Amino acid sequence: MKFFVGLLLGMGVGVAVGLLIAPQSGEATRTQLSEQGILLRSGTFNDEIRARANEALAQGRELYARTKVELADRYQKARSGDL
Repeated sequence: MKFFVGLLLGMGVGVAVGLLIAPQSGEATRTQLSEQGILLRSGTFNDEIRARANEALAQGRELYARTKVELADRYQKARSGDL
């Protein structure tokens, strides 16, 4: 429980410091935060993240399959003494 309280407190302090030392005006920062909030609520952002995650997962599975086949081949060659 203490960990989560510390995590939330740290996040809050980080956001506050980030807003205070931001290289743009407060009005620009509020506008940007508002736009990001609209994107999050609209679901467009979520769909984009989901699509990227699915693409990365597919690439990971493909890489895993290729690596598995290659390692099995190397293992068989090493076992039979062909290396």
